[in-house]
Amino acid sequence: MSKLTPKIILEGTRLTFKTDIAFALNEHPRIVGPRKYKYHSPLISGEWCAFTNFPWGRGLINFEPHEESLAMETYETWVKLFELQKYYSWIIDRFHLSTRMYQLRTYNKDYDFRWLEERLLPLNFRLVLLTRSPESFESARIERLKISGNPSQYDDLNLFVEEQKLIHKLADESLLPLLKVDISDNDISLAVEKIADWMEASGGLYMN
Repeated sequence: MSKLTPKIILEGTRLTFKTDIAFALNEHPRIVGPRKYKYHSPLISGEWCAFTNFPWGRGLINFEPHEESLAMETYETWVKLFELQKYYSWIIDRFHLSTRMYQLRTYNKDYDFRWLEERLLPLNFRLVLLTRSPESFESARIERLKISGNPSQYDDLNLFVEEQKLIHKLADESLLPLLKVDISDNDISLAVEKIADWMEASGGLYMN
């Protein structure tokens, strides 16, 4: 049996269920193999607010201009780690496209991540863009408010609609193999199966 080594970057605005889908993929037998017991399988996120010592602070996506060198060194560190451990699975919940989107909208600065994608390509990284129709954001917000510890971030749904337009454009510019998945129906299981189908059909589950 060949070793499963899927590498998936999930991108999209908030309320596209990226984290739920990331966890589901990280336990899916078609993605990581059958599991008879729990073991360590990497699931990382660009949303980790690791640059500040307070909740919902700044990190790899929403860093301030004076933290640019810290953010770029963090990206360099991540890609080096992926290169050193290429024969393993990596699932990432938001990464460089979210950084480009946030920094463009907030500071009107576009970061060139071609260097990063050129290093991710030989590792067989795949990009999945999760999207939803503008009218479906409301139902997603209702579900999220049941569990959110920071509900105010979901007050302006138009913000997510505008972000989605931009991240579509950024995804289309990517060098990485791309799948767009519509999550307007809020069906996480169906989205996961679509991703698994694509990974199998496109050769995304194994390293050559």
